[in-house]
Amino acid sequence: MLTATIPDDDLLHRLQDLADAHPDDLRLVPWDLAGPLDDAVARDVDLVVVPHYFVRPGGFDVLADLPRLRYVQLPSAGYEHALPHLPPGVTLCNGRGVHDAGTAELALALTLAVQRDLPGAVRAMGEGRWANPFGPSLADRRVLVVGQGSVGAAICARFRPFEVELVRVASTARDDEHGHVHGVDELGDLLPDVDVVVLAIPLSRASYHLMGAGMLARMRDGALLVNVARGKVVDTDALLAELTAGRLRAALDVTDPEPLPPGHPLWSAPNVLVTAHQGGNTDATFPRVAALVRRQLEALLAGAPAVNEVART
Repeated sequence: MLTATIPDDDLLHRLQDLADAHPDDLRLVPWDLAGPLDDAVARDVDLVVVPHYFVRPGGFDVLADLPRLRYVQLPSAGYEHALPHLPPGVTLCNGRGVHDAGTAELALALTLAVQRDLPGAVRAMGEGRWANPFGPSLADRRVLVVGQGSVGAAICARFRPFEVELVRVASTARDDEHGHVHGVDELGDLLPDVDVVVLAIPLSRASYHLMGAGMLARMRDGALLVNVARGKVVDTDALLAELTAGRLRAALDVTDPEPLPPGHPLWSAPNVLVTAHQGGNTDATFPRVAALVRRQLEALLAGAPAVNEVART
């Protein structure tokens, strides 16, 4: 019997048919990690599905009370927040693929909004003022996308129809059906020749403050930095210096710190648009999480390797 905890009623409802089809092999237990499970259930749990946006301090500590726990399934692609808190012997699986579309949509939307100065239009509308600015297009721009995992690939797919020249960067150089992918070691040489830089990479030791003062200084005057990755990929102080000087522009769905506290200089910095980490905040998320968890359960029931495995503790 495979026992899996499911964090909300919607997901439980979407998976109930699978449990009904395997009454002797699969048990789904409602649990949002808000408190301990009943001992009789806790001792049998094999898989825990983590709730959306689970950032509760110490929230993963309850997993230590599950003696049979083998798998933890995150709904997010990022997993650095969970890895240090898992008990030993656990396979961690992420939500790769779940948020690709939503994050890519937002990356494109943020880019278009800043290029066409939609924040300025919103301010003018609130003031009842007719403003008709002349500004940069997205068409004919060179757009560099850092990160070529599933999110980065989805971003590139959405930018291609907008008549841009795409420059792609991944951890290592390679060629694929779309052409050449540069290695991240080439990033500094590429930055002076692009108009938009989109960050879509996981946070790691290698990517921490990847866009620090040195890399930001290599961006051309007026270039736009779009961050839909993790806030710590960018050195906030270095970016603030560039924004305040009026040399660069930014669109940030993620920040460091996060949540961005009231009074933080980023709120009032010039040339920046900030959204509150809402890349995956769409109604497309829920059926996609359900599809991923279904694949995970089916794989484990079949004795196959876990889906989207990213680490073992």
